[in-house]
Amino acid sequence: MTKPPKYWNKAKIYLSKKDRVMKILTKKYKDKTLITRKDIFFSLCKSIIGQQISVAAADSVFKKFNKLCRNKIRPITIQKISLQKLRKCGLSRQKAKGIKELSSKFLSKSFNPNLIKNMSDEEAIIYLSSLRQIGRWSAEMILIFTFNRPDVWPTQDIGLLRAISNNYKKKYFPPKSFLYKLKKKFSPYCSVATWYLWRSIDNEPIQY
Repeated sequence: MTKPPKYWNKAKIYLSKKDRVMKILTKKYKDKTLITRKDIFFSLCKSIIGQQISVAAADSVFKKFNKLCRNKIRPITIQKISLQKLRKCGLSRQKAKGIKELSSKFLSKSFNPNLIKNMSDEEAIIYLSSLRQIGRWSAEMILIFTFNRPDVWPTQDIGLLRAISNNYKKKYFPPKSFLYKLKKKFSPYCSVATWYLWRSIDNEPIQY
């Protein structure tokens, strides 16, 4: 884990001036900030495991997966584990295959995460989405939590949509026009706004 992104305090001030809800949330949640593991393989595996299941179920599966890997979630470790053993952790066949293929692409260098630092957010999302089991939502989580990109607005995220509904007194789902309005208001710090909105509905900050 690392320190908060360099832009964090500047973003808090900017958002507080721009929006009443952000002013409240940035004052209320001072205990923690967005951080990163700087370990994209770990984060991709965790993202795949967490797809389409509850947070509690994802945590349970991930603990079994991590134990199977002996706390060393690395491409070479995954290559030595059979699909059958991965599935015993609670992974679906598709998720298990996705993680196996991910490890192969890292080892063969057919996927190179170092290229992402020179890509725009949209280019990076497209590149990450070329991986099996990684769609737009997963790619956006990687940009926020692994690369700490400051201006990602993941409007497919159910937690974000629920938080917007709660904090801005909007119906669920919030209208697309309102989501676009918030994006324009929060940019270039949409990731920070997203983090605080998530924080408003979770006791502990989300981490991938």
